[in-house]
Amino acid sequence: MKVLVMISRAIDMLNEWVGRVVAWTTFLVVLVVFTDVVMRYAFKTSFVFVQELEWHLFAFIFLMGAGYTLLKDGHVRVDIFYQRMSDKSKAWINFLGVLFFLLPGCYMIMATSWKFVYNAWTVLEGSPDPGGIPLRFIIKGAIPAGFVLITLQGVSLGIKSFLIIIGRERELE
Repeated sequence: MKVLVMISRAIDMLNEWVGRVVAWTTFLVVLVVFTDVVMRYAFKTSFVFVQELEWHLFAFIFLMGAGYTLLKDGHVRVDIFYQRMSDKSKAWINFLGVLFFLLPGCYMIMATSWKFVYNAWTVLEGSPDPGGIPLRFIIKGAIPAGFVLITLQGVSLGIKSFLIIIGRERELE
């Protein structure tokens, strides 16, 4: 069981670190959007690069931050029944949800996005728009990377839920 706890903690630490990077990226998005707004309204000009940078950063935040959000139990769910359940019942729901929904869903996205990402990296895909971001392939690489982080965090959640189910939750402390 100690090995499982060590794996879970290592995954949690990884997503905690990635979450900090994502937090600073959100600050960067604020600066980029502020700059874009000032340029539009004060100087009556805009740059394709800045507009694309906004959605590239947003995509990075969304994809790379999803594992951290799962770590912090921040994903949206309907808690009508869940909130009133015992810890063991919640653990069963989490364990089965990870096993039958999260892991297969992440696998499906990683498996289907692989060719898309590979092709983008092979040709070093850039923006088709004049003045756009020349390194579009990098953000496409965040698709499988983000889902790897979600998958890992799902494994951690599954381990924690399993330990609660078998009555060994004290090992998580």
